[in-house]
Amino acid sequence: MKTVLCRMCAIALSMAVWGSARAAGPEEAQGLWLTAAQDAVLEFKPCADQPAALCGRIVWDKDAGTAKDTCGVQVARLGRYDNGAWRDGWAYDPRDQKKYKSVVRVKDGDLFIRAFIGVEILGQTEQLKRVSALPATPVCKS
Repeated sequence: MKTVLCRMCAIALSMAVWGSARAAGPEEAQGLWLTAAQDAVLEFKPCADQPAALCGRIVWDKDAGTAKDTCGVQVARLGRYDNGAWRDGWAYDPRDQKKYKSVVRVKDGDLFIRAFIGVEILGQTEQLKRVSALPATPVCKS
């Protein structure tokens, strides 16, 4: 009985260690992310005026240089990282020009932005894929 209990404890401990090693931390959201429609790349990094917060900005837009250009538009600001997600902030959708409450999570290497009005469960999620570099053209003007 003691051996079985020891094995169960060892398994539980190894699962806890493995799970915490695989859990995304606050830095995981930083970097370049391609939208699901593949029409923009967002860069997430600490906010310039509040380094403990996370800000997202459009750094590549397929419509760069046209009337529909959204280069440089800030699309997210999240105040704190808690329980595996960035919270207490907003996301801006340039398509409808509205701000929504927002939560950002990284799971299995993808970034999920959940935008909502009221409560999170009634929101909509967009999944973004990490990219290592911006597409060559068109280029956003700084």
